[in-house]
Amino acid sequence: MIASSIDIGTNSVLLLVAEVADGQISVLKELEAVPRLGRGVDENRKLHIESQQRVLKVLNHYKSFLDENYPSISLNTVVTATSAVRDASNRDEFIDLVAEKTGWNIRLLSGNEEAQTTYMGALSVLNGQQRSNNLVFDIGGGSTELAFGEGLNLMQFASIDMGSVRFTERFIKNYPPDRTSIELLRNSVKLLLNETFQSQTDFDLIGVAGTVTSIAAIHFGMSDYDSSVLNGSVLGQKAIREFTIRFREMKPEEIETAYPKFLTGRGEVILAGLLIMDEILTYFNKSEITVSTGGIRHGILLDS
Repeated sequence: MIASSIDIGTNSVLLLVAEVADGQISVLKELEAVPRLGRGVDENRKLHIESQQRVLKVLNHYKSFLDENYPSISLNTVVTATSAVRDASNRDEFIDLVAEKTGWNIRLLSGNEEAQTTYMGALSVLNGQQRSNNLVFDIGGGSTELAFGEGLNLMQFASIDMGSVRFTERFIKNYPPDRTSIELLRNSVKLLLNETFQSQTDFDLIGVAGTVTSIAAIHFGMSDYDSSVLNGSVLGQKAIREFTIRFREMKPEEIETAYPKFLTGRGEVILAGLLIMDEILTYFNKSEITVSTGGIRHGILLDS
């Protein structure tokens, strides 16, 4: 069965067209845009009209693409939204706007639903992980999801209000950021992890979403995003810390100029994402992560 899904995140909006069979996802087409719907939501608890319009422009582009290339599934596209929309006081206004302009009804996921869906989506594109113990983490723009399972049996999950956009806006006020700002961000991650998620043992640590996949693609010297190459690759903490040191000394526009293929639209928030990722590795006493390009948009198709 061929199906399509769209994940409206705090920072990015992702389209997936895939063949779904026997709990596995075979990707046919993926599109990505970074309209940053969640800009200012952590402070104001409101989706700015400019942010809504940027997302709507992306959604209309995706709809035109689906109408032209996959007309039989376009109308039935599963559209989800997560942290930024959950937190916004005017979320109903945004959901109604999307329905009016595109015909798509947004399914707003709770934090727990997001963690569960991410776990299944992450495993759906990996070989062998469905038979081992796994802890999947998803660093989004507004929240980070953690999900631990024994194979496909999900045992523990949590959604934490820390993300690359939220923590950039909260802690990083200047570029390059000062040491105090970095330490405050790191300490907040440590505190939230200790408060919300019991550490596990004997598992593979799997990372998904833009911070992980972008850094992995750069680290492996890729010229284009290729999920088939990234899935199952291993990214070490040493490399993560090297990127952290490098980006601490750069301004967002310098980061995007240096890595336009993978970090356009992410230059301002990638450092916060790296710091969160580094602290997750330290908290779980791991020196490396397995990369998965799966996520909500994959998991939601398995659940549909």
